[in-house]
Amino acid sequence: MPIITVDNKKVHIQELNKGAEQTVVMIHGMFSNLSIYYFNIAPILAKHFHVVMYDLKSHGMSERFTDGYDLENMSSDVLALMDILHIEKAHLVGYSFGGLIALKTALKAPNRVEQLVVIEAPDPQDEKARNIIDEYSKEFLEHYVANFTDTTKVQMGKRQMEKNHRMYEFLFNQTSIKADMIKEKHFLTEVNLSQLETSTLLLYGSDSNCRPTGESLNAQIKQAELELIPGDHNIPIQEPALIAETIVHFLSQSLSTHLTQNHG
Repeated sequence: MPIITVDNKKVHIQELNKGAEQTVVMIHGMFSNLSIYYFNIAPILAKHFHVVMYDLKSHGMSERFTDGYDLENMSSDVLALMDILHIEKAHLVGYSFGGLIALKTALKAPNRVEQLVVIEAPDPQDEKARNIIDEYSKEFLEHYVANFTDTTKVQMGKRQMEKNHRMYEFLFNQTSIKADMIKEKHFLTEVNLSQLETSTLLLYGSDSNCRPTGESLNAQIKQAELELIPGDHNIPIQEPALIAETIVHFLSQSLSTHLTQNHG
């Protein structure tokens, strides 16, 4: 399990198809880890691209930290990782809160982002998303697993549940994550998304409560296209092959347009 040091932080990364010309950096959501991509989505992308996945700080096997969960810090982490790996420019793919990190990175350093894929990024103003943090308990996690594993097609064993519980307890009780997420409440209304020039694919579940956010982003970002995937907020788990194929098509199409413009 490769652990590298990025800005004095230990970061767990996984890379596939290192020899490919184009790189895709994949950012998972809060309270998850890179495995959401590793087994199903990343191998399909890796047929065409160099794929880099990493665990966010305090997630998966990356080092734990008590602060730095705001979008400014998290996007700086992405760019620092790219620097260490000598990746000048990459396609960014982000799911859920990772989608907001990807969006922030594209706004902050447009010269480092080739194309952007935002999957189910929520509106940080949504009270439901933040209330989960306030209401978290081990009972909440057990209830979630008991009631929602059928929709996500995931069965979480006891050891994995204990591991997740320890991570959640640390994040919720010993870090600045609550305050940092509240700080980002107005992110989507404060930034000028019409200034984003990066070609952007928005992937949202047709039955997701985040779908209105996807429609709003589609209306504001000049070079955006919105694709609805059957399912809810858990579409990377519900429809991984469709997600991966849609991303490959989008990135390949954009690449071919770019090459035509350069050589035509």
